[in-house]
Amino acid sequence: MRIGELAAQAGTSTDTVRFYEKIGLLTGRRLANGYRDFPPEAVSWLLYVRTAQTLGFSLAEIGRHGEELRDAPDSADALSALFEEKIDVIDARMAELAALRAELTTRVGTGCPLRAVARVD
Repeated sequence: MRIGELAAQAGTSTDTVRFYEKIGLLTGRRLANGYRDFPPEAVSWLLYVRTAQTLGFSLAEIGRHGEELRDAPDSADALSALFEEKIDVIDARMAELAALRAELTTRVGTGCPLRAVARVD
């Protein structure tokens, strides 16, 4: 299928398809006339990529694990392991954000909030 048809079926833009192809997330072939041609399974792969992004996975993470996950069944242990790793990353980030929030809260109303705050331990 051509790029416009793929983009329409996957609910994305042709620019996005070109970008994914450029970074290696998607492969197509060139026809004699120069048009890109993608296999029908490219639609489900693009939907998978978009879902993974929605779940917080970066394109780099998707690219690193794409080959092993593309053909894995939905209940694959590999998916569960990746989700567990992502949950750990989210938990760590939430702790960092809570500490940042606490720090900002201590600086509210202190005059110059960018000066070092005296610590009382």
